[in-house]
Amino acid sequence: MLRSLGQLFKEKPAPRRLASVPAGERYYVIGDVHGRLDLFEALIEAVEADDAAAATAQSTVVLLGDLIDRGPNSSGVIDRARAWTKTRTVRFIAGNHEEMFLESFEDKEMLRHFIKHGGRETILSYGIKRKRYNELTIKELQGELAELVPAKHRKFLGGFEDMVIAGDYVFVHAGINPKRPVEDQKQSDLRWIRERFLKHTEPFSHVVVHGHTIFDTVETTDHRIGIDTGAFRSGRLTALVLEGTTRRTIQAVETDGAIAIDKTELA
Repeated sequence: MLRSLGQLFKEKPAPRRLASVPAGERYYVIGDVHGRLDLFEALIEAVEADDAAAATAQSTVVLLGDLIDRGPNSSGVIDRARAWTKTRTVRFIAGNHEEMFLESFEDKEMLRHFIKHGGRETILSYGIKRKRYNELTIKELQGELAELVPAKHRKFLGGFEDMVIAGDYVFVHAGINPKRPVEDQKQSDLRWIRERFLKHTEPFSHVVVHGHTIFDTVETTDHRIGIDTGAFRSGRLTALVLEGTTRRTIQAVETDGAIAIDKTELA
């Protein structure tokens, strides 16, 4: 009897560790916007209202990258993101789409790759006529791009960070290489990794909050939280709100042309 009780207590799992952000701080972490200015503006308004109604805290907004491509108004998203920094602490993480865009100004093959993955919509958002766009060779388009895109936009995108750490969380675009410590990650993995990261089932040193891979709903596991809900095609843009050990979401959701705000508490 005593032996079986001993085995029972020995096999009892350790209590689940609750990740937290530093005391007195609140984080609004926003997934991939991908040119959906309408959803972005609605979510900004919702975040501002939420923060104003909540207890006093040091609030920081973190965008997980891929502000551009696929959706219809990437240039407008960049302008709005820059404007938000005038009134709010906002930090930006570089996504693979920002990387492709910036490299396209110097590398024609990267420009071809960029166009195939949603870059066409970004270029058109800078005001070039569709007929003119279709007439240009890649070399001509690259030259036109340098004229179309304001230098302030390129400088802004070029200043994005690779990761942000807040307490027990790390915010990145795509994920991390499970075989390397957080402080020793390759930039390429932070922006492009997928299966090696998503299939990893063991805990990391931090809970990883990431975008890059689209999920129908926010995907939460013990060691990562995926918040790219496919705004450009689903009409759902997500902000994850972290405060203490609590987690909740604010989402701007488009249905039949109307945008509503949905708030959910996460376990």
